[in-house]
Amino acid sequence: MQLGIIGLGRMGGNIARRLMKDGHTTVVYDRSADAVSALAADGATGASGLEDLVAKLEKPAAVWVMLPAGAPTEDTITALAGILKPGDTIIDGGNTFYKDDIRRAKTLEPKGLNYIDVGTSGGVWGLERGYCMMIGGDAAEVQRLDPIFRTLAPGLGTIDRTAGRNKADDRAEHGYIHAGPAGAGHFVKMVHNGIEYGIMQAYAEGFDVLKMKGSDHLPPEQRYTLDMADIAEVWRRGSVISSWLLDLTALALANDAELSKYSGSVADSGEGRWTVEAAVEEAVPIPVLATALFARFRSREEHTYADRMLSAMRFGFGGHVEIPQ
Repeated sequence: MQLGIIGLGRMGGNIARRLMKDGHTTVVYDRSADAVSALAADGATGASGLEDLVAKLEKPAAVWVMLPAGAPTEDTITALAGILKPGDTIIDGGNTFYKDDIRRAKTLEPKGLNYIDVGTSGGVWGLERGYCMMIGGDAAEVQRLDPIFRTLAPGLGTIDRTAGRNKADDRAEHGYIHAGPAGAGHFVKMVHNGIEYGIMQAYAEGFDVLKMKGSDHLPPEQRYTLDMADIAEVWRRGSVISSWLLDLTALALANDAELSKYSGSVADSGEGRWTVEAAVEEAVPIPVLATALFARFRSREEHTYADRMLSAMRFGFGGHVEIPQ
């Protein structure tokens, strides 16, 4: 299939590359001419702007917008709505607030345009590992574009299949789902990221306790000089708390046990806040996720070893660069 892609940053460019590796064709655009040229060298068709991109797409056209949430995405979708024709589809693969998806779908429907929201997880490793996707939108249009989603998804891989699972729809086992109507995909991804905050905070705090066991305010007989890299390594091999985040932690510690290149000023990209807001609306208690969000706010005032570990994990999976010391 053919797909237009707008935004060739940490994830957009690799989405195009993964599709082309599987025989799909792409038409790409970014404000950076160098980014467009790099993708064109890999086999994509470059575009000089939105109108040029749409003109080069077969009908019905599908355009994947992979830009930061807020004005960059909003302005681009508004512009596309004035260029695309009835039957075409806009896909937002960024981290958009799900209520904005609901509004956009309603706005685009009278124009005959389809709107699909795709919560996309995989970060800078997606080209190799694939992207876990949570999709919202019209079921028929999601099904039409299934070849795109199936290529981008991780696939069955080497993970053991879940015992007792017996569903005709195998998309979840391949790493993507149609979660529901407009907004459902980004809602599921929002909660995913809220959980991510909590898991990362738990690792960071645990390693902080381990690190501080060697501090001089403890009696000498109670001090241990523990090897953080070795602990991360042994835990990732068969322990109950093994995970990809722990793998990334072990990688960071193996290169620098003090995590000295990370400031520990930990950003939040919105989804954690939106998860807390949704929990308030639903009257659902989420003390762990809320505290993890507030810990990121605190990290911008004082920086601990735990904060530097959070920075290291964020860089590991998403290439997020915190403010340097």
